[in-house]
Amino acid sequence: MTAARVSSAVMTHPVRKAQAEELSARLGLGGLAMDPDPDGAPSALRTALVAWSAVSDTATHHLVVQDDVAAPPELLDLVAGSVARFADDALIFYTNWHARNGAAARLAALAGAGWVRAVPEEFAPTLAICLPVGTAEEFREFARDSTERHDDELMAAFLRKAGRAGLLAVPSVVEHIGTSSINGHASQGVRRAVCPVGATDARPLLCHGWVLEELDWLPYMRYGEGYLRLAGQERAADPRRHLRWQEAMPATGLTEGRVRDIARRERPAESATEVGRLFGAAFAEELWIHCLLLGRQAEDAARRHAAHSAGTRARTGHVAERLRAAAVSTVGLAGLPPERRPDVLPAHTELLTAYAWSAIRCGSLLLGPDEGGDGGGA
Repeated sequence: MTAARVSSAVMTHPVRKAQAEELSARLGLGGLAMDPDPDGAPSALRTALVAWSAVSDTATHHLVVQDDVAAPPELLDLVAGSVARFADDALIFYTNWHARNGAAARLAALAGAGWVRAVPEEFAPTLAICLPVGTAEEFREFARDSTERHDDELMAAFLRKAGRAGLLAVPSVVEHIGTSSINGHASQGVRRAVCPVGATDARPLLCHGWVLEELDWLPYMRYGEGYLRLAGQERAADPRRHLRWQEAMPATGLTEGRVRDIARRERPAESATEVGRLFGAAFAEELWIHCLLLGRQAEDAARRHAAHSAGTRARTGHVAERLRAAAVSTVGLAGLPPERRPDVLPAHTELLTAYAWSAIRCGSLLLGPDEGGDGGGA
């Protein structure tokens, strides 16, 4: 490991200045990066360029945090330990629970990984992201004349151009708070971290957990329906096209008939009925099949990377189960349409979590005994 010196800045807008000041003081972060044109059209990138310019003279890496997050007092220490381990990567410490990157982090958690390579074609979550100072300067130059207002979209485009997507921290110690959005994301509703855990549990996974570099095909949910991201989709003519799981099945080696047969035999009738009563029968079916496929892929990843991960299990095994529990606790909520999430009570979350586990544990039924082997872990 190399010595890491991390400087930091908090992106904010005058309407959230007090909130940003409190966050910076509580976490020991650097100064505020204020929107230079607060009365102009909303633009996260405009403020991000200020934040990425606030690198201290002695820093090796620079952390940018947005003002609408919660994080533990140990955040800077966790970041410093992580960048010492992955000195050349863009490290992302918050991944929201929906869409493809959230699904990638959840799958990685179930497989036992501490980090996962981000999905290249999707936006790069920028609520808490750390870059080497040289990379930060390159991003500023890349973004300086852009008309894009979303810094997360431009960060992803920048990393794609460099040929190396960011690394997502699987344990989420940074949490998004509130549902308002200066930059126009309020329609997405409640947006939370995919695998929320405390700093004590996160530390061994960030410091010693293995890296899931290759995702193969990836199940994810969007507005109550299940989809698959196929391997190499970033090179497709329309890389962000959402493929329904039934449509994508032929590329996975599975069949829709086999999936539905397992669902018909193994899906618990009582909880399926209750989930259907609360959220609709179609959602109940989609969630269970999504979790079945998620369990299959997590088991496959764990098998393929078993040789690479064996040396880290002693250091991370005691927290890996809590990380898996955290990941599954968000899958039902995240899979719902945004307008339904506020209706979910704690008892509903418990129901959705138990229901999800019933499918995830059946995932190995879709995995042949000879599948798996050496993979691309680190």
